[in-house]
Order: sequence, then C-alpha cells, then structure tokens
Amino acid sequence: MKKDIQILEVKDVHVALIYEYNTDFKAKEWNAYILNNKETAIELVFVVSKGYDGETKTSPLRHSMEGLEPKSFAKLEFVQEEVLELNNEFFVTFYENGVLYEKKYLFKKGTVSEQNTINIPLLGTKGILAS
Repeated sequence: MKKDIQILEVKDVHVALIYEYNTDFKAKEWNAYILNNKETAIELVFVVSKGYDGETKTSPLRHSMEGLEPKSFAKLEFVQEEVLELNNEFFVTFYENGVLYEKKYLFKKGTVSEQNTINIPLLGTKGILAS
C-alpha cells in the first residue's frame, strides 16, 4: 500500500551550477556539479537533467556513476546559456547504506546569473545551489 512506502528526506546532497573559466575555449561557462556533503559515501548515483518551459523542452541527459565519496563532488555537464532561459531540473537517485533516495533539484528560469552566486565551500568557489 502507498501508506507503507517510506520516502526519506535527502540531506547533504546538492546540485550546483558553477560559472567557471574554460581554458580550452578561453571563456566562462556554466557547469553543473553534484555534491556529496555527507560523512558517508553514496552509491549507484543516477542523474537525469532536462530543461523546460511550456511547450519548449530539451532532450533529457542521463549521467551515472558508481559512487561519490564523502565530502566530494563530480562534474555532471556543461549548461548552455540558451538552456538557462528555461527551468532546469536535475532528478537525482542514489543509494546510501543500502537505502534508495531520490530528489528533484530545480533551477528556475531567470535565476541563474553571476549576481546570484553564493560561496560553496565544498567546491571552494561561488555558484548557485538548486532548490
């Protein structure tokens, strides 16, 4: 029964957009990262990202990794400026100590700008955390 399904709250796992310099293209760009700020590792991490606004949708991108160590992060993808004009959703699923967790992270359209960045200590730089 539905009442028997326990949905646990995800804590200390985040998705962030970082505005950083790309030395290959000699330009600044937005990149998405997943952060594990937990004291324990997470395993079998799966992320599906997409942009949308009404009829406009991007193709979903899928990322997977075997795990993410405690207090670590991994780059997910480059995010084009045009896509930032849409809502950007990252649906994250992972295991921690054999328990399945999932959470949807959202960057609302028009909120991603250099002026809205905050300090993200785990990355040692400024960025935007998804809500």
